[in-house]
Amino acid sequence: SFSMFLLSSCLLAPNLVLRNTCARGWSNIPFITVPLSRTHGKSFAHRSELKHAKRIAVKLGSAVVTRGDECGLALGRLASIVEQGREMMIVTSGAVAFGKQRLRHEILLSQSVRQALHSGQNQLKDMAIPVLEARACAAAGQSGLMALYEAMFTQYSICAAQILVTNLDFHDEQKRRNLNGTLHELLRMNIVPIINTNDAVVPPPEPNSDLQGVISVKDNDSLAARLAVEMKTDLLIILSDVEGLFDSPPGSDDAKLIDIFYPGDQQSVTFGNKSRVGMGGMEAKPCPFSVKAALWALQGGTSVVIANGTHPKISGHVITDIVEGKKVGTFFSEVKPAGPTVEQQAEMARAGGRSLAALQPEQRAEIIYHLADLLTDQREEILQANRKDLEEAESKGRLALPLLKRLSLSTSKLNSLAIGLRQIAASSQDSVGRVLRRTRIAKDLELEQVTVPIGVLLVIFESRPDCLPQVSALAIASGNGLLLKGGKEASYSNQLLHHLTQEALSIHGVKDAVQLVNTREEVEDLCRLDKLIDLIIPRGSSQLVRDIQKAAKGIPVMGHSEGICHVYVDLEASVEKVTRIVRDSKCEYPAACNALETLLIHRDLLRTPVFDQIIDMLRVEQVKIHAGPKFASYLTFSPSEVKSLRTEYGDLECCIEVVDSAQDAVEHIHKYGSSHTDVIITENEKTAEFFLQHLDSACVFWNASTRFSDGYRFGLGAEVGISTSRIHARGPVGIEGLLTTKWLLRGQNHIVSDFSEQGSMKFLHENLPIPQRNTN
Repeated sequence: SFSMFLLSSCLLAPNLVLRNTCARGWSNIPFITVPLSRTHGKSFAHRSELKHAKRIAVKLGSAVVTRGDECGLALGRLASIVEQGREMMIVTSGAVAFGKQRLRHEILLSQSVRQALHSGQNQLKDMAIPVLEARACAAAGQSGLMALYEAMFTQYSICAAQILVTNLDFHDEQKRRNLNGTLHELLRMNIVPIINTNDAVVPPPEPNSDLQGVISVKDNDSLAARLAVEMKTDLLIILSDVEGLFDSPPGSDDAKLIDIFYPGDQQSVTFGNKSRVGMGGMEAKPCPFSVKAALWALQGGTSVVIANGTHPKISGHVITDIVEGKKVGTFFSEVKPAGPTVEQQAEMARAGGRSLAALQPEQRAEIIYHLADLLTDQREEILQANRKDLEEAESKGRLALPLLKRLSLSTSKLNSLAIGLRQIAASSQDSVGRVLRRTRIAKDLELEQVTVPIGVLLVIFESRPDCLPQVSALAIASGNGLLLKGGKEASYSNQLLHHLTQEALSIHGVKDAVQLVNTREEVEDLCRLDKLIDLIIPRGSSQLVRDIQKAAKGIPVMGHSEGICHVYVDLEASVEKVTRIVRDSKCEYPAACNALETLLIHRDLLRTPVFDQIIDMLRVEQVKIHAGPKFASYLTFSPSEVKSLRTEYGDLECCIEVVDSAQDAVEHIHKYGSSHTDVIITENEKTAEFFLQHLDSACVFWNASTRFSDGYRFGLGAEVGISTSRIHARGPVGIEGLLTTKWLLRGQNHIVSDFSEQGSMKFLHENLPIPQRNTN
């Protein structure tokens, strides 16, 4: 395992703020030009590469390791970081804070004894505590601090050693070599070096002095950066009580966390107050030392992240989250991507979506018609891009056959796609702004409920590039901004289809309304953008849907976690219909979410010609059968018994189970189904109606294949997905499912007090006719 190394600091990084301005740039901020002992290679260019970091230094500010009362170490918090087991070097502090607690206790005890002797009463009254000098606090707290570290690390079978340093240890070349050798030897023996500045003997801060160009060890961010480069670390994590760098003061309403910071950005730096504990502070220097130290370490080949280590819900995971590449804090990178960040794309989608919603319905329809024409006109270019995706997927062998089928585009698929888009265009004429209800509340006071877009949609889809124009058309028709995150296996197809979509949007100047995420954003990071995204729609495997539902924090998710679809064969079913419907439901496209997974058969059909024909058909189609518990009990030699009746196979496999009646079938589906799509095959209309009315699924069919559960087949033109939710949209979701409502009240100087018991007005609540649009 990789050894850990703790660098101790005495102060917290204060609020760091970057403001966009042309007046000052980084050219005005003096970089530290200390000759490095060596440059150990380039820093990581992207967050996703941080998982490859082998040696990690973590600097903990005083606020991270002390309690909220500014005294003592918050050992539980620090231990939770240590026990994560990552290969890392941790920067920590606390001597001043610990000594402050100890000296306060001694002063209070001394004063209470003197007061008791003086007054004869053993009572502790309000007493003024003198200001404690920081160096005295450090001297008093150092031994106790080390004892706490020893006790804590012993619980994790970690041996610790303490090293106290001053500026001379870096000014003098021989001392610097000695320090370097000591640290390497301790690491070689898997001993944790706890490195502190010797705060008991440091001189007071020197205003406007950078110690002759040498990075100062009086500032612990700088100390951490210096040691991180000296020890050839891959990553330096600077933890304090701020989230990272902001584009304006962190407390302001429009302050935005900077996800990635580039040294070349022309931005000036401002900063907040100094730490509430520890010594010194950034205000004693010409620029924030956290930023300066981070840039210096980056120059030396060490990647840097500045993040918050004090949040009670995440502080125990912040280090592992950073190392796993999650969007935590501000990541310093020397490589700037060509395009906008995903946050900027979401803002562009919101602004573009609002412009889109303001267009006339005919204009939105015109955009979709134009996109349908482009799919036909640019067919060869689309198919060529798709062939590149297929060739790469096949050469790398990363996709199973069903997924390759989903990835593949064809002339017939594109033709069907264009037809579906034209259906969406035709139906979009009566979407945004449609009046649902009109009421005259009182005299000259009218209320309307109208349809409006949801806002910004995030659609995450796998393999299927035809999903991109379908979802784009639905978003355009409903006036929503759209963020699209496709799988890398379809990157060539997706990029071309997105280009065509933006070309169509450009005819009315709303190109930005649909954005394709091309950065290395993890799905989990996208799901955290709750201030920018209003609805997430996953399109893919049940595992993808479950992962997104788990990762979404504060953002609604529309979708279904599984497609466990049932077909119930009733006693009065037609033999011909049974084999056709079951074959189509299971075999036409077994990877689809609306494919049959469990076949329920009435008990009295066992050992009849109907049952034999079903089994023969499944055998011919090479469908592997799993027996449910009741079905297995009827057979001497049965197929393998199912491990679970809640299984979505997604392949040429299915479960067969026996039920006693339509009522029994309904109860089975309610217990084991996923409320997606379920079918009854029967010639008895009364039995069919019972099934249709009593089964609580998004789609319930009589004598029809489960595969009809589809937006295009329902006449919606396409779907953004199939929802099994009981709130808002349900089943295949088209334009209607992407709209919400708002209330419009038109009055004439009305106030509520006029409608009180003593008021002059009465409520009427008269329903008014809804105006009909000419949808042509």
